[in-house]
Amino acid sequence: MAVRALPLLFLNLGGEMLYILDQRLRAQSIPGEKARKEEHPVLQQTQGLFVFAVMNDIITTMFNKKFMEELFKPQELYSKKALRTVYDRLAHASIMRLNQASMDKLYDLMTMAFKYQVLLCPRPKDILLVTFNHLDTIKDFIHDAPGILNQVDETFRQLIETYGALSAGEFQLIRQTLLVFFQDMHIRVSIFLKDKVQNSNGRFVLPISGPVPWGTEVPGLIRMFNQNGDEVKRTEFTTAGNYVTPRREGSFDLYGDRVLKLGTNMYSVSRPVETHMSGSSKNSASRAKENIAPNPLAKEELNFLARLLGGLEVKKPGGSEMGFRLNLFTTDEEEEHAALTRPEELSYQVVNIEATQEPGRRAELSRILGELEVAEPRPESGGKGEDLLALMDGL
Repeated sequence: MAVRALPLLFLNLGGEMLYILDQRLRAQSIPGEKARKEEHPVLQQTQGLFVFAVMNDIITTMFNKKFMEELFKPQELYSKKALRTVYDRLAHASIMRLNQASMDKLYDLMTMAFKYQVLLCPRPKDILLVTFNHLDTIKDFIHDAPGILNQVDETFRQLIETYGALSAGEFQLIRQTLLVFFQDMHIRVSIFLKDKVQNSNGRFVLPISGPVPWGTEVPGLIRMFNQNGDEVKRTEFTTAGNYVTPRREGSFDLYGDRVLKLGTNMYSVSRPVETHMSGSSKNSASRAKENIAPNPLAKEELNFLARLLGGLEVKKPGGSEMGFRLNLFTTDEEEEHAALTRPEELSYQVVNIEATQEPGRRAELSRILGELEVAEPRPESGGKGEDLLALMDGL
């Protein structure tokens, strides 16, 4: 498994999350009285400023310097549930709130969009261009906030420094690691279904036409060489697809034309984004139960997750200010129905626990986390700092 895949997974899924939230915030009517916020008093005037403020809060948290430093350390991917916990925390880094069904739908849309982009990448290295497309669009969300722009630009530089010198083989390993992560996810998304790029069973339809990877030739010609390396014969053959040579390679610089369109905002034009569980997925989900055997790597995974989340500060509404609830469904009734009909195995419940040293509290946390083993507090930490339970407080 590639130890450099996690930053690409996090940033691309985060970019998709921001695309969806921006679209839904603008589509959902926001009354003025719900838009009050101390840090942004002018939000009472326009909905656009409210959207800008919410997006700013989330992007600021997402590109927190300490968080990025931990993220870019070489490490393996961790479980889907652990990753989902990070995005739940991230989505609630402003006064916006999503309930369980909307958060599930948001995560489904994020994962299926990025899975499709990874599948369509002409060459493994182009995953980096997909990431740059996400960051370019994120910068458009915050073009009037120079402080946050600097945070995103710093992440750009880290990406260039970390991935710029990787070989084609290393990028191939990263791509395979990402595909393994997504391989059991087959959620149907209306956008993909309407564009006929996804079948009714949730599996994607890959094109057999279009541009070939940069640096390669259009298929249709076989060359034969002798032992001296001289070409001695050519044979042409007919291909089923209509292939073209790309006009130029996408730019891997801080600023430039990425050429590749994967990773750009597909919600820039208002479109429905319903998700559906396919029949086969429902059946397999009801049969596939979580493995109850203890995972020996789970403790280390939680410790790392706790370190990451240590840099995420969730903003809680203060005083009489109420958090704004965002609904990713058309109506509240649809949201409630989705929550009731979603297979239990596909729900990612996030629990709030007040972490203390009491054995009862520790046992409760251990029970909720299932097979994940909770580390005992270190005597020298005094139950703070490196103590896993203290770090997990507030999740």
